[in-house]
Amino acid sequence: MEMKEIESAIEGILFASGEPVHIDRICLALEMDRPTVEMVLQKLGDYYAFERRGIRMLRLEDSYQLCSAPDYADLIRKAFEIRKPAKLSQPALEVLTIIAYYQPTTRAYVDQIRGVDSSYTIGLLLERRLIEECGRLQVPGRPHLYRTTKNFLRVFHLSSLEELPELPGLSMEGQMRLSETGAVIDPEQEE
Repeated sequence: MEMKEIESAIEGILFASGEPVHIDRICLALEMDRPTVEMVLQKLGDYYAFERRGIRMLRLEDSYQLCSAPDYADLIRKAFEIRKPAKLSQPALEVLTIIAYYQPTTRAYVDQIRGVDSSYTIGLLLERRLIEECGRLQVPGRPHLYRTTKNFLRVFHLSSLEELPELPGLSMEGQMRLSETGAVIDPEQEE
């Protein structure tokens, strides 16, 4: 395939999906190696941004998606009569921050840090698809574990969680950390 054909095929795949597509799926469909596909995706993303096109290439960890350019958000809302999404309240931002930095984590841990009940706020964040349940902690009562979603990355214009800024004065000492399976992580083994 020529480069133009590869670009067109990738555009077609991403447009037809409407959702983020993992790069391995694109590689499989095109029967191409990952570095080549990554190079083409980067080239397409640069083209859309440089030419100030109405679409942008969005990277979410190892997945890619076509989306509308933020410059035209008001016009798009007007065209589809979409109301602007409600802004997150201060408590919602606090809960989201705790989950983003300490994920996977339980509601009880969020409550402990905030000093107030967070069940309503967690429900709101679940409803907005900014967080999701990702299992249960293997302790009595088996509380739900929560983590951020790809929608969280999209809303906050992040490619991955590594792009989160460091919190000033954040100390991990004395804090219980959990693995994806809900097991307690020994801080000495992390180093």
